[in-house]
Amino acid sequence: MNDRCDLNLIKQKVAETVFESAKHLTQLDIVKELANRYFYPKKQIKQAINALIAEQTLAYTYKYGHSFLEKSFNKPVRISKRVVIKPPGIAYRCKAGDLVIELLQGVSFGNGEHPTTRLAIRGVEYALSSSRLFNGRQNTSALDIGTGSGILAIAAVLLGINRAIGIDIDPVARSEAKKSILINNLSKRISIHNRSLDDINQQFSLITANLRYPTLSKLYSRLDHITEHKAVVVISGLKTSEMPDVQKLYTQRLFRLERSEVEKGWGAMVFEKIV
Repeated sequence: MNDRCDLNLIKQKVAETVFESAKHLTQLDIVKELANRYFYPKKQIKQAINALIAEQTLAYTYKYGHSFLEKSFNKPVRISKRVVIKPPGIAYRCKAGDLVIELLQGVSFGNGEHPTTRLAIRGVEYALSSSRLFNGRQNTSALDIGTGSGILAIAAVLLGINRAIGIDIDPVARSEAKKSILINNLSKRISIHNRSLDDINQQFSLITANLRYPTLSKLYSRLDHITEHKAVVVISGLKTSEMPDVQKLYTQRLFRLERSEVEKGWGAMVFEKIV
């Protein structure tokens, strides 16, 4: 096997290691793991890492006082079967059925880097692609609770929801969400508000919430008031160990579990209202 093939194979293993890891990895972590597992020379592993960074497959992020290597979102990245996220101004050749979301890399949560965002988008896509769940519905609406970057509201509308509202108490998130909506030419169909869930009195066809366990547990008590008959609720942000408790809570009276998925220790669930 020639050196080029060796390097390509090492690049593949480096990318797989980063993409599949449930924890953040430093360059040293990756070098040690591949050297110990596959006996690759450390120099070639570092060359492979540098090549992946140059290709914008990987990028350095700075968190918790350390630099980590993670999947790069500085180029188009497929999040689900149909949804692709890309920075504005970056060219992308769409495949049949692709829905492209242009997203600025801001500070608000929801740029696709975290597994919970990807899981939530896949949950929304599943719900809106299901002939049983949304077939024939008219005048559909969505509420995205804690909208962050606005990505879930955008995905919901691109996938078929007529109109959406995103709520967030963080002014930075609201500002970034509005910019994202404007970039994607959806200002007439999505609005962003500084409102708490207690201030919401209308009912929606779809609820999306990428939040943590305590908030998702509290959310249940409000869902009957803000969901239409046969509404769908997509929740994400759960550790896999938290999913059974949330499933038990949500299915005790109002909902039926339609789908669940896990990625890197995180989980998301799709529920349909049955009462």
